Amino acid sequence: MKSAADEILKAIKYAVERQKIDCDRTYKSVIKRIDKKGYVIIDRTGSERTVKCCISGIEFRVGQSVWVKEPMGKLNDIHICGVV
Repeated sequence: MKSAADEILKAIKYAVERQKIDCDRTYKSVIKRIDKKGYVIIDRTGSERTVKCCISGIEFRVGQSVWVKEPMGKLNDIHICGVV
């Protein structure tokens, strides 16, 4: 039998996961390929995205791990911000 505290925590967890929170998200990704417009990576939703790098003077190779930043939850502004 579950306690009341477990049920309350489960309800809070459910409510928090359903909330849309606009904040910066930084996560690891991998360079899948390189094209004229930038680097193609996999975003947090599993989709391919072509992004730019905000680090000047650096070039990446296919298969390299990078840190990707998604400012305020805007997938259109996603960019590479570091090297893993």
